[in-house]
Amino acid sequence: MVITISRTYGSGGRVMGKRLAEKLGFKFYDKELMRILSDETGINEALFGESDEKLRATYLGTDIDWKTDPAPLKPSDKKYASESNLFKLQAEKIRKIADTEDCVIMGRCADAILTGRDDVVRVFCYANYEDCVKRAMEVCGLGEKEIVKRIATIDKYRKSYYKHFTGNDLYDANNYDICINSGSRSIEELTDFMRVYIYAWNNSDFAQKLDLDSVNI
Repeated sequence: MVITISRTYGSGGRVMGKRLAEKLGFKFYDKELMRILSDETGINEALFGESDEKLRATYLGTDIDWKTDPAPLKPSDKKYASESNLFKLQAEKIRKIADTEDCVIMGRCADAILTGRDDVVRVFCYANYEDCVKRAMEVCGLGEKEIVKRIATIDKYRKSYYKHFTGNDLYDANNYDICINSGSRSIEELTDFMRVYIYAWNNSDFAQKLDLDSVNI
């Protein structure tokens, strides 16, 4: 089983995803995925970072060639380290991971890459603006002015990146199985809620498999 989590910056989606993976005994993938790809391909990890969610120029247009032609280029190809092929390498790795282990994958357009699979739960985590600012200030230790700028920049970039490589709107609820307002409850409560949801999603008789008295929701 795979749980993909997309999120707005400051929503706490990564913290919830990591905690959920721990509680379920799943592998957790975020930045680690870039390091694994770098080790396997010999491509500098920084290049994957630049083609992912680093703060730089907004993507224009779309590049969804991977949907019809998913195979990455050969290492000998001069475009092997192009943004388009880096995404194909990333998509290929995500599909291989999904085939072999239970895991939580943060971002990386994993929800779109794994479209059509019946063993994937696609989650979108968001919060109102004030909650995102407050949480980001606590985590980053920066002032409100700096955080406001960071939220605007990162959210804009993530949305553009997602649109560029999927053709879809990151904030469209139709992309996901469940959307969670993380400002409504604590991360621990939301994580327990997700456990209940996942068990219910997997098994209509889930109450026999989960001690609901231990779930704090």
